Amino acid sequence: MSEYEQQFVQLIKKQKTALIKVFTLGRFEVLRENDLISSKDWGRDRTIQLFQFLITARHRGSLHKEQIMDRIWEEDIDQNFKVALHGINKVLEPGRPSRVEPRYVIRQGNTYQLNQNEIWIDVDHVDKLIEIANNCLRDIPHLAIEAYREAIKTYKGDYLPNRIYEDWSSEERERIQILVMGAMMNLSELIVEEQPLESVRIADEALQMDHAWEDAYRIKMKAYIKRGNRPMAIKTYEQCTQVLQQEFGINPLPETTRLFEQIMKV
Repeated sequence: MSEYEQQFVQLIKKQKTALIKVFTLGRFEVLRENDLISSKDWGRDRTIQLFQFLITARHRGSLHKEQIMDRIWEEDIDQNFKVALHGINKVLEPGRPSRVEPRYVIRQGNTYQLNQNEIWIDVDHVDKLIEIANNCLRDIPHLAIEAYREAIKTYKGDYLPNRIYEDWSSEERERIQILVMGAMMNLSELIVEEQPLESVRIADEALQMDHAWEDAYRIKMKAYIKRGNRPMAIKTYEQCTQVLQQEFGINPLPETTRLFEQIMKV
């Protein structure tokens, strides 16, 4: 078993066995030992907000509480932070003895971060699956296909949709969307020869996220030609041209035009 196959197996295992599972894509839900934590259990919205920020900042290492408060709250009141942090620990570990260090939020002095090894987070799962797929795209294409499919299946929509207007969540929302759309294109390219109809379906999913994504139109054109459906390939090019003109006042890329010219010669 290759290094990447081992990483894939470990990711799937963590998804199944983690005691705390966090869903941020398309909705916000947290499961504790597979039981949904209710809004009543969370109590204050500040508690949820702090937890969501720690998820969003998971790649930045330990952050000082002043940095955290500056980003998510207008007023820097220390008591607000203490109450919210206590709420997180209580929700995630309701039976933890008072003198035992929290398992899921690591504290070092006045800095804090999530213990990512102990928590399964859907957006992190997607990140790592796509990284595996990208790394074995050429050498282990069957694994790339499996990892891309798992990542796309996990992506259920916008990151933290209940924080759509928060500045601190917007960068992560845009990043993961672009990452997933790239994964969709790579997967579609990998399977277009053997599974052209699935390539069309995946490309259509990408176009629902961004209807001006030119790569998706090219994939659909290739897939339709593979199926012998020349009229749909031509129609797809015409749709691409219309959208690009309406949105940006530009023509398709030379790569797209060359593909169209090849189709017209068929």
